[in-house]
Amino acid sequence: MCVLFDEFMTIGIDIRALGSGVRSGIEEYTERLLEHLLPLDSSVMYKLFYASWKDTLPDYPWTHLSNVELKKLRIPSRALFLGAKLFDTPAVDKLVGGADVFFFPHFFLAPLSANCKRVTTFHDMSYAMFPEFFPWRRRLWHRFMNPEWQARMSDRIIAVSDSTKHDVAQRCYVDPAKIDVVHSGVAPAHTWNGERLEHFRADNNLPKRFVLSLGTMEPRKNIGGLMKAFDRLASQSAFADVGLVIVGRKGWLWHDNAAYARQSPHTRRIQFKECTGDERDGYYQLASVLVYPSFLEGFGFPPLEAIAHGTPAIVSANSSLPEVVRDGAILVDPYNVRQLADAVEHILTNENIRVRLAEKGKTLARECSWRKTAEKTLEILTRA
Repeated sequence: MCVLFDEFMTIGIDIRALGSGVRSGIEEYTERLLEHLLPLDSSVMYKLFYASWKDTLPDYPWTHLSNVELKKLRIPSRALFLGAKLFDTPAVDKLVGGADVFFFPHFFLAPLSANCKRVTTFHDMSYAMFPEFFPWRRRLWHRFMNPEWQARMSDRIIAVSDSTKHDVAQRCYVDPAKIDVVHSGVAPAHTWNGERLEHFRADNNLPKRFVLSLGTMEPRKNIGGLMKAFDRLASQSAFADVGLVIVGRKGWLWHDNAAYARQSPHTRRIQFKECTGDERDGYYQLASVLVYPSFLEGFGFPPLEAIAHGTPAIVSANSSLPEVVRDGAILVDPYNVRQLADAVEHILTNENIRVRLAEKGKTLARECSWRKTAEKTLEILTRA
């Protein structure tokens, strides 16, 4: 798909989230989307807005495209947020030299001129639905950003799932008609050869069979429930060789998970790891199963990434996850530890279910391309 315009069009994009040094779902979404969006149509001019006292923005290849202009300001983003909150200034479209539409991949507070349209992506409403899963600083940040106001001020809203669309409409009191659902894509699975995989296994001390958890270690991800389910499974002699590998950034209250692991009777079989983006392919390919028992997800990248590698996944039967994985994964109640353990046991002992899930998962992952996500996003931006 290539969208052509009779008149020159300029789209501003706020990319400040990419300078945080943290790689979560929002950063993944922004990076992947812009990688595929910006080259779609060279007749569209993109002005990327970035502000930071310290320049920590990676040097992305797409910032050097002929139709892309990167506007960097050596101003702390907090100062801009404060000016926006107290004085409704400065208008970010003016800071980049003007734009017809301004796109916010996340709900950052930013004033716009009256003639500039606003399009905002909402990833989830977890901060409003489960405030107990966030530290007080994060709750204060959300209150300061006032996503509900931003939703009402946006000309169009992009929701990454039908579940998120429903939550935004209900929680922000906006007309569902102005919310477009655009599912995120999934990065292509990079298959490692056997030698590289075995080196990776040895370097990271990974067992032959292991249950994988991948994502930020925070209360919303329900790592505690997963460890309890693993303890039930690990006590059976048939699974004495199975380990639990928890991979991800250390988030709020991750120490609680570490404390539980130390007290577990199977503590030596529980590992905590951090990894780079490239290493995820190795973990997915070596894992026997990915378990993602989150209490709420606006989309959820790891299950799709796992099944793209042919690795069976077990996910929570809530929020967006059934919509995202469809029949390509096993659904469980994240509050039911026994059900979690039984689902893992079912996959580890049933080759037929592993093969069936691998086939369905790979087919599903092929349908979730970032190219499609970019094309739908550009269509919404032009309609705004």
